[in-house]
Amino acid sequence: MEEIVSVDIGGTHARFALAEVADGTVTKLGEPVTLKTAEHGSFQLAWEHFGQILGRPLPKALGMSIACPVDGEVLRLTNNPWIIRPALIPEKMHVDHYALVNDFGAVGHAVAHCPPEYFRHLCGPDEPIQAARVVSVVGPGTGLGVGMVVRGMHGPEVVETEGGHIDFAPIDALEDRILDFLRKRYRRVSAERVASGPGLVNLYQALGSIEGRAVQVDDDKALWAAAMEGSDSLAAAALDRFCLSLGGVAGDIALAQGAQAVVMAGGLGLRLVDHLPTSGFATRFVAKGRFEAKMAAMPVKLITHPQPGLLGAAIAYAQAAKRGFTGPSAGHEAVTAA
Repeated sequence: MEEIVSVDIGGTHARFALAEVADGTVTKLGEPVTLKTAEHGSFQLAWEHFGQILGRPLPKALGMSIACPVDGEVLRLTNNPWIIRPALIPEKMHVDHYALVNDFGAVGHAVAHCPPEYFRHLCGPDEPIQAARVVSVVGPGTGLGVGMVVRGMHGPEVVETEGGHIDFAPIDALEDRILDFLRKRYRRVSAERVASGPGLVNLYQALGSIEGRAVQVDDDKALWAAAMEGSDSLAAAALDRFCLSLGGVAGDIALAQGAQAVVMAGGLGLRLVDHLPTSGFATRFVAKGRFEAKMAAMPVKLITHPQPGLLGAAIAYAQAAKRGFTGPSAGHEAVTAA
């Protein structure tokens, strides 16, 4: 058994937990500590704060999930100003071994290893996903994360992608007008501009413009609350469009990846777990023309594990350690320090 620090760094929060790993698996995941990235000037400062909270020296092993591609000398998070240089991790964090994985690579590891009780049915046939050869993983949060799990002869492999940055594809006349509004704001309108946490603000302002109403959003959390409660009719309409768009994007990803099942993840996924099944999500997911029958036969689940990013980061480390840090970790080279 080896004790490690598992870290999940997103655009808004950095989550830390102690974990125990053995023989390529996670045997224990401790209680998480969540820090706001905006309240810390760097990952090192947040790491040190976690050590202070823990009140004892941190383990010399690290499994880390990070919300950006992890193939470079300098890692720049997509929705977070921190900059991380992997080569400096041993010196700055005082660790002997570490493994890095993209945030949705980590979620993919959690999807591949969580038992059926950690998945809630959203639409399609209510069948387990464990037999599916390819599982698409889609998650709205501060951004729109996309990955996939491919089951082969030697077990599941996780593939990280940046699929959230594909183009937003309108399907009806109202979405044509929404796209026209957003094109004035962004040179290129990606799916993430609509199907993510900040996407609700974009949709709200676009619909406000269409309605001829001047709208100002000072607090996106308050907007989400109003949309969920239905206390603001314009916010509720924006949420309806969000769910439609998310269903369309999830279906597009599944088609592109050749999936037999889809798992929704991310903080917003959990928040919307009771709303998505009664929204237009399923209708848009299936609405793929000649492939409607194929899409209707595809189970769509939501992972309910409370910390899939932390779990996945720990799994990535455990598997890299089992291989002796010589093979790929979620599609990237696992790193070891002497």
